Amino acid sequence: MNETIEMLLKHKSIRKFEERSLTEEQIHTIVQSAQAASTSSYIQAYSIIGVKDVAKKEELAELAGNQNYVASSGHFFIFCADLHRHEIIGDMKGTDLKESLDSTEKFMVAVIDAALAAQNATVAAESLGLGICYIGGIRNHVQEVSELLNLPHRVIPLFGLTVGYPAQDPGVKPRLPLEHIYYEDEYPQEQTLYKQQLNEYDKVVSAYYHERTGGKRANTWSEQMSQMLAEPKRMFMKDFVEKKGFSKK
Repeated sequence: MNETIEMLLKHKSIRKFEERSLTEEQIHTIVQSAQAASTSSYIQAYSIIGVKDVAKKEELAELAGNQNYVASSGHFFIFCADLHRHEIIGDMKGTDLKESLDSTEKFMVAVIDAALAAQNATVAAESLGLGICYIGGIRNHVQEVSELLNLPHRVIPLFGLTVGYPAQDPGVKPRLPLEHIYYEDEYPQEQTLYKQQLNEYDKVVSAYYHERTGGKRANTWSEQMSQMLAEPKRMFMKDFVEKKGFSKK
């Protein structure tokens, strides 16, 4: 096992940072690493907004659900699905791109491109000794975030990424077992086996929380998922996405 794989397997979300800002060199290295990620058909359908302004970071922390570590991180990146520049290309070349840009397929391309870039950014940051945490909470108030960042038509804020110097070591959360994620040749549909695997994983997760919290918490993964998914969230998203010019067809 090499150092890169060891680093990947030790990944953890950091929610407490030292009061140190990232240097310009660190920021540029992380962004350039993000840009080196694979991109569908070379379309590069994403943009990254780096937020330095303290007041703006504090407002974003509040909009994300009062996640204070957004404001206290060394730097806050927001990854956006972006087809705005492609719309401009259509104007430049006198080509009607609307049907393509309106499509659900191009929406998926933009989201996937942004996610691939973000994971490259994460690996780069962690290789520099920094910690990260993804912030999906910015979608709680996606319209307000869009206005705060002055995002044009065909640009959607997908998630944030806090990056900074870790001031905690929360430990690595146990993931689903490999055999419950990786299948060969076809998707197995044996429900009895599936439930057995989930029950076994629940025991592992419960033990993890019990040890991490000193016995104050011992809930299972399936309990967390059933409680979270029982209450639909952000049901306004489809309308927002379509108003931004995505996934109309």
